[in-house]
Parts: sequence; structure tokens; C-alpha cells
Amino acid sequence: MTQFRFEARVIYWRGPSPFFFVPIPLQHSEEIRQISKFVTYGWGMIPVEAVIGGVAFSTSLFPKDGTYLLPLKVNVRRKISVTADDLVSVEMTVHSARR
Repeated sequence: MTQFRFEARVIYWRGPSPFFFVPIPLQHSEEIRQISKFVTYGWGMIPVEAVIGGVAFSTSLFPKDGTYLLPLKVNVRRKISVTADDLVSVEMTVHSARR
């Protein structure tokens, strides 16, 4: 398991399915890329456990534009009261994919 701590601004992606994400800082992207082949379960998806504002949740990072995005589910955003452009502190642990 590999752990990361960082701050980043929440972004809103309008795409086909609107969603909120925390972009992983570029300084962590290379390390994640190096371990990705050991932890991905396909399509570059990487399982993680994240904590923001004291709320822990499981999700999967996915690659986007040379970095990765951490999805923020609606129930998580409501519990921590965040929206686009809010600065959040993230503690994140990358896990091995379950096979």
C-alpha cells in the first residue's frame, strides 16, 4: 500500500455524466503511474481509500491528461460540504486490486 497526502481544488466535469473530482497533483502522478501496473484492475483504474474532512470512502482513480482524478461521490460531497473550486486536504491510500 502506498499513501499520499495533498491539497487540491475540487473540479466539476460536465461530461456525459456530471461529476466532481479532486485532481491528483503532478508530483504524485509519476509514483502512481509506476505502481499502476501492480494495482490496476483494468482501463487504468486504481483502487484507493481516501479521507477528506474526516470522511473515509473507497473509490478508484482514473487517468486523465497525464495525472489521475479522484471521484467525489454525492454522499461524500454532502457530508464534507464541498463543491467546485473548494480546496480540500486528502489522505489517500492506493490498494491492490481485488481479483
